[in-house]
Amino acid sequence: MTPLSDAEPTPVETAAGRTDESLPVDARSRARPTMRHVATLAGVGVKTVSRVINGEPNVSAATIERVMRAARSLDYEPDLHAGNLRRADGRTRTLGLLVGSVDNPFAGAVHRAVEDAALARGVAVFASSLDDDPEREQAAVSAFLRRRVDGLILTTASEDQAYLAPELRRGTPVVFVDRQPAGVTSDSVVSDNTAGAALATRHLISHGHRRLAYLGDRHDIRTAQERRRGFLDELGRAGIATGDAPVVEGLHDEETARLATLALFDADEPPTAIFSAQNLVTIGVIRALRELDRHLDVALVGFDDVPLGDLLVPGVTVVAQDPHAIGRLAAERVFARLDGDESPAERIIVPTRLVERGSGELPPRVSAR
Repeated sequence: MTPLSDAEPTPVETAAGRTDESLPVDARSRARPTMRHVATLAGVGVKTVSRVINGEPNVSAATIERVMRAARSLDYEPDLHAGNLRRADGRTRTLGLLVGSVDNPFAGAVHRAVEDAALARGVAVFASSLDDDPEREQAAVSAFLRRRVDGLILTTASEDQAYLAPELRRGTPVVFVDRQPAGVTSDSVVSDNTAGAALATRHLISHGHRRLAYLGDRHDIRTAQERRRGFLDELGRAGIATGDAPVVEGLHDEETARLATLALFDADEPPTAIFSAQNLVTIGVIRALRELDRHLDVALVGFDDVPLGDLLVPGVTVVAQDPHAIGRLAAERVFARLDGDESPAERIIVPTRLVERGSGELPPRVSAR
């Protein structure tokens, strides 16, 4: 069909080749095609179109094809708000997704994986950024619920998610990603943070380092607590006094991490190796080490990958998470619940892996102070 435009009003054709004269010409040229237009073009009733659009059973394949062909030719898009009133299951075909921060590549990768899984099922995703603000968390979740989303995938910042208990009792699927919930029992998909941090620390120790520093995110964030524990536990297993290892927390962006790293090298015995427990923190450490011209003699392992980390000299050794798997598995859990899975809440742990690129393999060197 010729595209609809104000300059050249084009009426909607019927199956018999007639035009729909139910609207004035100018109104017809601007009107959004309705289910009635699809029914007329397909030669079926409006109820049949509704059943096809809403995926209801007992409609023949030939009828489905005829209706969908008519819908495509008219550029028809269902009115989800109106459909929600009529649909037997009350679903809106939408999900609410709350990620940590749009500035963080990890969150972007989770978002993409959720969207890919949702798109395959004809589901739209409403997304919002948390910025690790508990008030922002509850405001975003409230906004999702007002839009009657079918399910929630959440990264959280508040200490307790008990405010979600009424929604869980109503049967809304809620899957937590990156951080486990507190105050409620629900599905979660998380990285093995403690084991990953221990792996990074063990790797640095295996290359001869005894003066290691930890630079991490806010201590009230569950993932930061787990990574700190993995670091300190591994020091203890190696016989290194944990009280002697600098532990710097409360870092949440590149600049605070850069300044914290610079401060470490004002000490009489600066570290020969650094474990940075968050990717934005890692970037700040990289900037500081280059500013100090210490990037070739201070070992570094970061938790989570960083953009272009493989192109630096040395390349940045990281404990890599799998945000695509986390997002995909979270979406799969939501859809399984929507499809009737009533099994007990599941905690899915996604393994991490060490990616050696050079920075984590540097041997200790005597300080040039």
